[in-house]
Amino acid sequence: MEMPKPDSTVLSKKDSILRRLQEVLPAGAVIHEAAETRAYECDALTAYRCPPMAVVLPASTEEVAATLRVCHELGVPVVPRGAGTSLAGGALPTADCVLLGVARMNAVLETDYENRVIRVQTGRTNLSVSGAVEEAGFFYAPDPSSQLACAIAGNVAMNSGGAHCLKYGVTTNNLLGVTMVLMDGTVVELGGAHLDAPGYDLLGLVCGSEGQLGVVTEATLRILPKPEGARPVLMAFSSSEVAGQCVSDIIKAGVLPVAIEFMDRLCIRATEDFARAGYPDCEALLIVEVEGSDAEIDEQLGVILQIARRHDPLELRESGSAEESARIWLGRKSAFGAMGQIADYMCLDGTIPVSALPMVLRRIGEMSEEFGLQVGNVFHAGDGNMHPLILYDANKPGDLELCERFGAEILKLCVEAGGCLTGEHGVGIEKRDLMVHQFAPEDMEIQMAVKDVFDPRWLLNPAKVFPLAASRARRVAG
Repeated sequence: MEMPKPDSTVLSKKDSILRRLQEVLPAGAVIHEAAETRAYECDALTAYRCPPMAVVLPASTEEVAATLRVCHELGVPVVPRGAGTSLAGGALPTADCVLLGVARMNAVLETDYENRVIRVQTGRTNLSVSGAVEEAGFFYAPDPSSQLACAIAGNVAMNSGGAHCLKYGVTTNNLLGVTMVLMDGTVVELGGAHLDAPGYDLLGLVCGSEGQLGVVTEATLRILPKPEGARPVLMAFSSSEVAGQCVSDIIKAGVLPVAIEFMDRLCIRATEDFARAGYPDCEALLIVEVEGSDAEIDEQLGVILQIARRHDPLELRESGSAEESARIWLGRKSAFGAMGQIADYMCLDGTIPVSALPMVLRRIGEMSEEFGLQVGNVFHAGDGNMHPLILYDANKPGDLELCERFGAEILKLCVEAGGCLTGEHGVGIEKRDLMVHQFAPEDMEIQMAVKDVFDPRWLLNPAKVFPLAASRARRVAG
């Protein structure tokens, strides 16, 4: 993966840039020593690293605005960072950038249970949003696997989802408003604590924009009453294709589970060694969860189990208690950590129509043989958001490059199947050069023209989303 060359003009002004930032920010908010900036050299796509020129850790919208005004005036690129959990290199710095982290901005600013909204600073972690309202019987629905660590800032940037997005939607379906700072330091308010905003849907434009348009400092989020109850069922099958067809049939039946999660044999065995969840010996399993009153749960599971039985399952295990539910989910929640115990891996993120699951899973298996690299499949099957984990050896020369080529072919397959390059991880650096496989030149030009409006000099989050050559040309033109 090619990284942009740093701007020597910016680097030559490092001392004056640091001095200006220190003038407008509190003591300790600017980090520039090499030993300290190294902690920010990568995000969760750890194969690529580049220490930033400096790191700024503001504590308020005003401090973010002050930082951006200085960087805009001096022509310094800025890379926004939430918690650094991006799997697509979305927060990877450049050597000439100021990395702007929002970790200190983690306060709950307002809670309105009557209107079911909460307003938070975007450095707050995903799970702690639910934690702030759970005693009142509410929760925040989007639940990425990294929810213990990931920040709302990154959730908004990547339009993150999670296991329960099938019923409740992803971040854009639960985001009501933002406070955002533009590159020149202008503070704008989009949306708010109401159902919809008049005029252009700028909030929809910002959610999923990967830090290309501005730095989101506050978010107004929808909170929901906790359901009366929930119950998962575990289904074991003889092949991934059969499990994929079962998912398709459940969706076609019009039933709306809160989650449908998929794991194949490689992931099942890894999680068993790691978490001892008691999963069956099978080629693929599904975890299907429904919620509501006991009567609603029984009715929904009755339909789902009837569909599953048509696919000759090896086992059907319906939870009978909170402890059993926790064990059913234990392996799925541990999957990514478990896979990391057996090999280095690259976690992809492509989305396909649910009806295409059997074909795509079969083709991934064939490509695994062709490339000579194992693939573990664990993903949100209900909305077709796939997360193939390609295993490789980071210490073996050429293995990373082989893994990337394999990953590119899987993502192209997703597009060819009628899907798209990303569901919730974003484009970042990982998929930027694949954008031309999904979008025509005219489509790309329109997207870049939107960035021109918000960030005319192309200083925000450089070298991401768009093919590197296009980004270079746009920044020079600016």
